Amino acid sequence: MALLKKSSGEGSARDPEGRMPLMDHLRELRNRLLIATIAVVIGIIIGWFFFDPVWAILKAPYCDTMQSRQLTGHCSLTYSGIFQSFFITLKVSAMIGLVLASPVWLYQLWAFVTPALYRNEKRHTVVFLALAIPLFALGAVLAYIIMHTSLGFLLGFSLDDTVPTIGIDDYLDYVLIMIAIFGISFELPLFLVFLNVLGVLSHATVAKHRRMVIFLMFVFGAVITPGGDPFAMMALAAPMIILFAAAELFMYVRERRMPAGEDFSYLPDDEASPLEADASPLEQDSDSDR
Repeated sequence: MALLKKSSGEGSARDPEGRMPLMDHLRELRNRLLIATIAVVIGIIIGWFFFDPVWAILKAPYCDTMQSRQLTGHCSLTYSGIFQSFFITLKVSAMIGLVLASPVWLYQLWAFVTPALYRNEKRHTVVFLALAIPLFALGAVLAYIIMHTSLGFLLGFSLDDTVPTIGIDDYLDYVLIMIAIFGISFELPLFLVFLNVLGVLSHATVAKHRRMVIFLMFVFGAVITPGGDPFAMMALAAPMIILFAAAELFMYVRERRMPAGEDFSYLPDDEASPLEADASPLEQDSDSDR
């Protein structure tokens, strides 16, 4: 089966429809993966040299808690393995490398997928990515801001005459989980909008289940946040509800501005779409012949 291709650098005759054989498509995928991998490796090398300032930023929420100084008198984390500190450095460097190389591997992904999309699908995908990246970053920033309060709440349950010895690996996992949870959660309302644009989800369906969706957002925030922290739960649920309201408003305005009869996604599966009252071109031609 021939697959779409935007351009061909193999020197072979170009298909007038922009198609190419499966092996050429896989070869292009290999080349783009290689470019993306090289960019990530270069980013990791750069991240290795910037580990100290980045690690200082990551551990700042923990160092702001009182419990972080109970063991040695100053902010301290523990590690138990000989190679653990090395792997922590490598993990943080990999995080930095993925962020620095994101323009390259995102472009390679886009360049590989875009030839198979129609023009309107390309436009929707560009808008989706342009909103998805800032929303994920906004969620990650919010997670970092409330992390101090969240850690203080969780560590406040320490028993008397005990000293917390937080492992460096456990703390980094906590930071990554919080950033990932908040970042991905901020994408959910955008995903609803994307489904609405594709005609899969209507505003009427969303409005019908609005209360249930809001309730599930609070349940999701309570279950997904580490340790069941109520501060993190509220900090996650409240912005999600605001973004959900904005997404619902967009759906409502979009469907109101659409020409009548263009979108029938609100109809049940067993109900026929309404017919135009005007005569069809075939009927008009037959009338003129008479």
